[in-house]
Amino acid sequence: MRILFIGDIFGRPGRRVLADHLADIVAGKQVDLVLANGENAAAGFGITPRLAEELFGLGIEVITTGNHVWDKKEAEGYLAKENRVLRPANYPEEVPGVGTHILRKSGRLLGVLNIQGRAFLPSIDCPFKTVDRELIQLRQVTDAILVDCHAEATAEKQAFGWYVDGRVSAVIGTHTHVQTADERVLPRGTAYITDLGMTGPHDSVIGSVQDLALERFLKQIPIRLEPATGNARLCGAVVQVDESTGRGQSIQRINLPSNG
Repeated sequence: MRILFIGDIFGRPGRRVLADHLADIVAGKQVDLVLANGENAAAGFGITPRLAEELFGLGIEVITTGNHVWDKKEAEGYLAKENRVLRPANYPEEVPGVGTHILRKSGRLLGVLNIQGRAFLPSIDCPFKTVDRELIQLRQVTDAILVDCHAEATAEKQAFGWYVDGRVSAVIGTHTHVQTADERVLPRGTAYITDLGMTGPHDSVIGSVQDLALERFLKQIPIRLEPATGNARLCGAVVQVDESTGRGQSIQRINLPSNG
């Protein structure tokens, strides 16, 4: 099983570069299943029902998110009814939506789990204890399980990868928008990367206009950020999983420029 996971899609530039490349990557890499983090799809802050449907129309089969999923109010009702758009599983039960999904396609089964870290982010339920709980249910259905670990701190993501090594097929880090060069398969068979990077405008400060981000740092007062537009790139990774064991076999980074 070959799974393409697209890094955080940021605004219109991210959606455009995704439309440019997705079909070619799927064909060229012989991809079976396509996932993406979409929490920044709406001009960098949140996701709307219309944009989620746009991403599904491009070929994304499951959308994961993170702390920005709540930025657009209309997302709450959509999450409550659309189980292909996940919110982190370690939010309280009262929060709309689900944190896991079983993706079924052409006889293949993949469990997808969305987890959010706590370092420098809201102090929600423990990601480590949450994954223990969720894996009990997921492994009753399939051994092929991919986790989007949406977290700020590199150390927290790495610790999480070691914690679940051998229990999931892959841990894919998202949120920081800068692709890391540490992709590998951990000793017990979990493919891992600390961060996929951003699918969006790379001539920016993690997606936002440089001058506005600089003003924030220099003045230390609230400044409204706006999405940048320059040098759109698609970032992600292709993970190969042994369907008979659920072990990750390989992981390959992708970082492609826009066609336009």
